Amino acid sequence: MVSSFKKGFKTFLKLEKSLSSNSVDAYLGDLDKLYQYIEISRVNKSPVQLNYNDLRSFIHWIADLGMSPVSQARIISGIKSFYKYLLLEEEIKVDPSVLLESPKTGRKLPDTLSISEIDELILAIDLSKNEGTRNKAILETLYSCGLRVSELVNLKLTDLHFESGFVKVKGKGNKERLVPVGGKAIKEINLYIDHTRRYQDIKPDNEDFVFLNRRGSRLTRVMIFTIIKQLCLMSGIKKKVSPHTFRHSFATHLLEGGADLRAIQEMLGHESISTTEIYTHLDRDFLRSEIIEFHPRNRK
Repeated sequence: MVSSFKKGFKTFLKLEKSLSSNSVDAYLGDLDKLYQYIEISRVNKSPVQLNYNDLRSFIHWIADLGMSPVSQARIISGIKSFYKYLLLEEEIKVDPSVLLESPKTGRKLPDTLSISEIDELILAIDLSKNEGTRNKAILETLYSCGLRVSELVNLKLTDLHFESGFVKVKGKGNKERLVPVGGKAIKEINLYIDHTRRYQDIKPDNEDFVFLNRRGSRLTRVMIFTIIKQLCLMSGIKKKVSPHTFRHSFATHLLEGGADLRAIQEMLGHESISTTEIYTHLDRDFLRSEIIEFHPRNRK
């Protein structure tokens, strides 16, 4: 049923809407996201059975994962076209998408950075200073892994499993998860450890924390905010940027690149939309392949 709907919708887009191949692919990608949402949320409905509230929940979920208003608007356009197709084919009698409203796109979200803006922040780091190598590793880790600031400052050397391409993260409620880490972040973390951290006098009980301050103690959340704020001033970026901005950017760039929604949800440490249980964890190789294929830092 899924493939028949998709095949018919593809023909509709090409012949009746005369869309370009790129536009057709984008619309079909939006439809794939809807099918993934149906599977993850366990609504136990086919697309023809979804109602307005189901579609609203889908759009809210996309937004919560970090999709920008512009991308949300494009997805809504794709979903509306899909239900117009179903209506014309008499698969449905009422269009559940007709009342869906696009988010305002007149202003950019302050909590999402473009790839070039992330590069600008990193270029603003003074690598001649000892903390420069550390700060570059911090930003690359935030962006590569989509970590919360609390997860970053609590990251330990024993959590780094670079040989398999993962870091172990303790998230909300002390729930542990494995997050894929890209080659760029691995390189910068190793540079920091080898050229800066190993020469520090480390205070007792701080030996296992990855990121340390000048006094050899674990960095605080406030210090991470301060580092990022200073880099914004130096690079001229006017947006309100916080450590969480990198988490949103991580999710947004993966989503807009076409990564599987379930994989992103797993990597962020989000629970299932289901209120009763967490959805089945995905295969580690699949999670890592999603990061390697769709994260901007890993593209050549």
